[in-house]
Amino acid sequence: MNVDADRSALAARDCLVAAAREAGALALGFFRPGAATSAEVRSKVGGSPVTEADLAADALLKRRLLEAFPEAGWLSEETADNAERLERRALLVVDPIDGTRAFVAGDPRWAVSAALVVDGRPFAGVVHAPALDETYAAVRGGGATFNQAAVAAPGPFDPLRFSAAGPKPILQAMAARLGATIDIAPRLPSLAYRLCMVVRGAIDFAVAAADSHDWDVAAADLLLEEAGARLIGRSGERLLYNTKQIRRGALLAAPELVAPRLLEAFRAATGA
Repeated sequence: MNVDADRSALAARDCLVAAAREAGALALGFFRPGAATSAEVRSKVGGSPVTEADLAADALLKRRLLEAFPEAGWLSEETADNAERLERRALLVVDPIDGTRAFVAGDPRWAVSAALVVDGRPFAGVVHAPALDETYAAVRGGGATFNQAAVAAPGPFDPLRFSAAGPKPILQAMAARLGATIDIAPRLPSLAYRLCMVVRGAIDFAVAAADSHDWDVAAADLLLEEAGARLIGRSGERLLYNTKQIRRGALLAAPELVAPRLLEAFRAATGA
């Protein structure tokens, strides 16, 4: 990447970070640590909650990011999807509050997630957890950071013991297949934040059950890649974005060093 392109890439990342932090500050105005949110809460079709904080943060992000990237399409959990995005090379993929149930209940483990996708893969991304004062950011080819310090996925590994986060039945089945012990972290309500635990080496790997969406994972996908890890489905291939299909099957986030071994166990644990 030449100097001008490098500056442009860093500017894209920094724009996402600034917008995510602004949206996070807005949401924090409705957050009550250890208590129910002050925001109005409604139920979406299917029963999942949405709050006025989700909608306000979504509107702020859409305004800020489309001003910065007017050529990009838009995909967000809180905005009706528009097939026009499929005609764009660039796409903004946003979850204004990933972990809304946690936000509503006063649990600080929720995050603002935003990614700029170019030609089907994330180019820049941020996962910002305002109530924890944690910010994860990355740009393609520029590495990943945690609160502005460079981070890398864990390794080397004890082949007989791992730490992980995700659905207990999948992890228990993987442990049996691996012939190893897996220390399972307490449930993390935000999938984006769960994946970031791998980015900074707090756990060895993470899994997600089927039915996550692109807005849950796009930013974390890039963070993992830039930290020396990968986010993959059962095929083992990296994910492609800005397609008609935005719902995902089961996913594995693992460092490159151990991904092949874990993938075999993951396939067995999530197979039909």
